Order: sequence, then C-alpha cells, then structure tokens
Amino acid sequence: MADLQNTNKSNYGDDAIVTLSPREHIRLRPGMYIGKLGDGTQSDDGVYVLIKEVVDNSVDEYIMGFGHRIDITIEDNVVSVRDYGRGIPLQSLSAAVSRMNTGAKYEGTAFRKTVGLNGVGVKAVNMLSSEFTARSVRGGEAHTVTFRQGLEADDVWEEHVNEKDGTFISFRVDEEIFGKYSYNPEYVEQMVRNYTYLNLGLVFNFNGQEYVSKNGLLDLLNENISEEPLYPPIHLSGEDIEVAITHGSGYGEDYFSFVNGQYTSQGGTHQAAFREFLAKTIKEFYHKDYDPSDVRTSIIAAISVKVADPIFESQTKIKLGSKEVEPGISMRTFVGDFLTKQLDDYLHKHPETAQILQKKIVENEKERKAISGVQKKARETAKKVSLNNKKLRDCKIHRTDRNESADQSMIFITEGNSASGSITKSRDVKTQAVFSLRGKPLNCYGLTKKVVYENEEFNLLQAALNIEEDIENLRYEKVVIATDADVDGMHIRLLITTFFLQFFPDVIRQGHLFILQTPLFRVRNKKITRYCYSEEERLNALKECGRSAEITRFKGLGEISPDEFREFIGEGMRLDKVRITKDAPIHDLLEFYMGKNSFDRQEFIIDNLRVEEDIERDVALS
Repeated sequence: MADLQNTNKSNYGDDAIVTLSPREHIRLRPGMYIGKLGDGTQSDDGVYVLIKEVVDNSVDEYIMGFGHRIDITIEDNVVSVRDYGRGIPLQSLSAAVSRMNTGAKYEGTAFRKTVGLNGVGVKAVNMLSSEFTARSVRGGEAHTVTFRQGLEADDVWEEHVNEKDGTFISFRVDEEIFGKYSYNPEYVEQMVRNYTYLNLGLVFNFNGQEYVSKNGLLDLLNENISEEPLYPPIHLSGEDIEVAITHGSGYGEDYFSFVNGQYTSQGGTHQAAFREFLAKTIKEFYHKDYDPSDVRTSIIAAISVKVADPIFESQTKIKLGSKEVEPGISMRTFVGDFLTKQLDDYLHKHPETAQILQKKIVENEKERKAISGVQKKARETAKKVSLNNKKLRDCKIHRTDRNESADQSMIFITEGNSASGSITKSRDVKTQAVFSLRGKPLNCYGLTKKVVYENEEFNLLQAALNIEEDIENLRYEKVVIATDADVDGMHIRLLITTFFLQFFPDVIRQGHLFILQTPLFRVRNKKITRYCYSEEERLNALKECGRSAEITRFKGLGEISPDEFREFIGEGMRLDKVRITKDAPIHDLLEFYMGKNSFDRQEFIIDNLRVEEDIERDVALS
C-alpha cells in the first residue's frame, strides 16, 4: 500500500499542472462552448451552432437598426456570412474575432437586448476552424484578417474600396476536431426562417434563396403546423413581447420560444410564465376552474421576448434562466400582465374563437375524467410490478439529476429476453438503462389515451419514463428504440413510434426519441473485423478483407455477443433522431403506416421486402 501511495505522489508533481491558452482550451474542450460536436446529421450538432454564432452578430446589427440584409452561402463545407451593418471597428477586428472576452456587448449602448453577450461565440468559431477569414468594411476602408486553427496567418488593409459597409466572415470547420461532417441545408433553412420570424423585414439570402417574414410568429405557426388548427391562430404583440396561440387535435403541448431572436428549444423562465398565465387567463375569462392541463393539451404556441442582459443556462443559449426582463421587472409579472390584458381582450372581441376554444377544453376535461377511473388502478399496478427486476434495468444517473453526466442518460426500449439480455450485459450501468417489452406492443393509432393505462406494457413504459404528468419529468435524455434489423423489428419500431406520436409527441418534438442502428453484417478475416450497417459498407469491407472473408448476417440483437454489442452502444453508437417537421403531418403519417390496410401501403411493404430479399441473396452468393 505504501508503495502505491508513493507512486501516486510521484505522478502528481508540479509538471502535472498545465495552463492552457483560451485557444488550446476551446480546441481541447469544444463541448463546453458549443455543446456536442456531431457530424451534421442532427440539427443541434456543433457545426450548426458555429453558423449561428456568426449569424447572431449580424442579426444584432439589424436589431440595433443597421443593415437589412444578410447573405449566407455554404459551398464545399465553407460557410460565408456577409451583413451590411456598421462593420467591426477596423483597428479592433483581429481582437474581436480572436481574443476571448473581447466585445462591445458587455455595457453601454452599442448593443442592447441582443444575444451575443459573453465575447466567446465568434472566437470559438475561429479556433475550431481550419480556415477562418474576417473582413470589415467601414467608410471606404477595409481590414481583412485570416486565421488557421485560431492562429493569425494574414493581415491586409485596403483603402478606397467600393463596397458597402459591413462584416464578412468565412470559415471551414476543422476536421481534426469534428471528423468528417456535412451540412444538411434543411437545418440551416429552418435556422434562417426562425431568424426572419423574429426580425420583421430582415432579408436573408441563403444559397440564392430569399427569406423574409411579414407577420412574425403568425408566419411561424402557419408554416410549422402539420395539421389544420381548430381556430385561426391568436396573434398578439406588445413592446418586447409577441405571442401566437392555437390548438390542434393531438396530445401534448408544442411551444416555439425565443429570447432576443434566440430559439430557446428547452424553454426557460419566459415559457414557464407563458404556460402559467395562459391557463390562468383562460380560466378567468370563462369563469371556470378548468384544470390547467385541460387548457393546454393540444396547444401549439410561440412566444418571443426581448430581455436586457439575458442569462442563459449554457453557452449554447437554449434555455433562459433570467428572472427579470429589466432590472426590477420580473419575467413572470411581465408575461402575466401582457396575457391577462391582451388575451382576455382578444377572446372578448372574437367570440367564435372563444367558443371553439372552450369546446376543446371541455373535450379535454371529459377525456381526462374518463381516464381517471383506470388511472388509479394503473398506477397501483405500476407500483406492484417490480420495474427494476422485471421490466426495467435502470441506470444510476438520470436526466432529472441535473449533473454534468445527466445529458448522457439513455434508455433502450427493446423486445424479447435475448435482445434485452445482450444490451443489459453490454451497457454502461452508470448512464444506460434497458426496458424490455413482452412481444409486439399494441397498435394504438386512433385510440384514446385511456389505452395507455389499460395496456400493461404502455402503462409500465410510461411509468419507467416518468412522463405521465409532464415531459419535463422525463428521466432519460435519450429514449432509444432498439429492435432487430428485420421486418418484425421494423414493425416494432413503428408501433413504439406510434405510441409516442399519438400520446407523447413532445418526446419527439424536444428531440429525445432515437432509433439505434445495429450492424447488418460482420465481415472479417484473420486480421481485420469490420461491422457494416449497409450493403455499401459490406461491399467496401469485402474489398478490404478479401473475397475469402467470413460474412455473418446479424438477424437479431440476441445473436450479437455482449462483447461485440458493447462496441455498438459505446462511443461509436449510431443513433437516428426521430423528427417531426412541417412537411410530415402526424395524422397522415399514422394513417398511412398504422391505419387500416390500404393498397398503397401493401405496395410499400412489398417493395421493401424485395430489398431485404435481395440483400439476403447477395450475402448467400458472396
């Protein structure tokens, strides 16, 4: 023991203490500044956060009254952003894009109620890029600085330039840090659209396509609702606040919330105040003590506020922590006073909307009370069933713990003892839980939420996830559907996804539902082993390993040994996020895939079965 202690002491000397420069720290720990890295396949990947950090500065210029157009291009993974604002002061250009905690947004009047507050954003872009160029034009003079991996490489001054004032930023994300990546234009387009909704009259040109909004959040709702709303959206605006409200026919609550033009995907104090006073105002309008959940179920709404010196819960600015709009004015009071006056006035002036809204609330109330009869029994059943022993192999850290590892927590939903056994033996018990289904779950399309309590599998799954009362109570950051890569597995995926789409769409809307991709093949020789997730990868592996290589077709998760499975749910895990977009109406999707048999769906299934049969034949021939 003494020898071990001496060894530990010798490893911890003065030379173990390291001081990193800001550049070194950003490149070593990029997640602290931009969230996750990613490869561009998910909308919250770091490559999009970097675009946003640059565009935020250009939008801030518009907010301050300078420049009405922003050009964005992405070509060959090089992102360029040109605004026509005041331009960064020429002498300070290099420091403004490279020196941490340098900027004009800490105090004073150069910028007010903007997003970029910490003097970090564009510096992080610079230091995480293999190439970075900043150019500022002011009054016929121009200053251009170029960096490589955050180190200045060139500095050019020009006079008598014939260009409009403004700032140009161009960068290529560094593959040494991010690995291979690509941009999905859809994600950038949605980012651009969000900017236009919050900045009326600001014109964006993205890769030659122009975007502008004339009606703000009303445009947002009309362009993002995937079903016919029950009533025309209520659109209200005041100084530093704007809201749009309607109801659909589904379950859950769907919110788009913004602070100073920043999309706060995880809400925050402004969204909490909105939810509270929306229900309170409507209850007082009807003089009925409605349950808040009956008022808010099926709501589709947007809220935007402008805040002086907003406080966000992280550098990625996706959740507002500020409790005040201005010094001495609480967020709760500000939002509450606005809704109490403006929403009440609107409902008095639009009796048709008020009548439709009340009918929806009464329908929600009737369904909730109909459920309550089976709800108590279902809860008792969930308590009696030993989740930890029979259905749920839980992990130690959960999303609700709010510690540094909470965002790594996940639960695998799988079917059958062999599959759940393989994952259970392979998982990281600290952050990965396993929920085992017994057979195929019920097709719940077209059923009411009462079935969630009457069906034991759904009831226990709901209890394991802890989402019965509020999505904010969800115990895991990622809910992962893990099924076999065959027809039955695909069917189970659809059934589970239908469960969430039908009853808990917020799990999907907030980006928590994923599909685990498991390899279809293992190709190996005596020296090399490759796991292949597609036919293309299998062919490439055959070229690498030789035609004499052994090929194994994995038909079920239970066929993969725990040692092998550990590779597929570790750092190299492949997850596909389940997304709901404005172009994918929930009702139409469910009707096609899960409704009564139709000729179109039969043709779809037959075509996909042919693909599966072709793969099986090719493997046999190899």
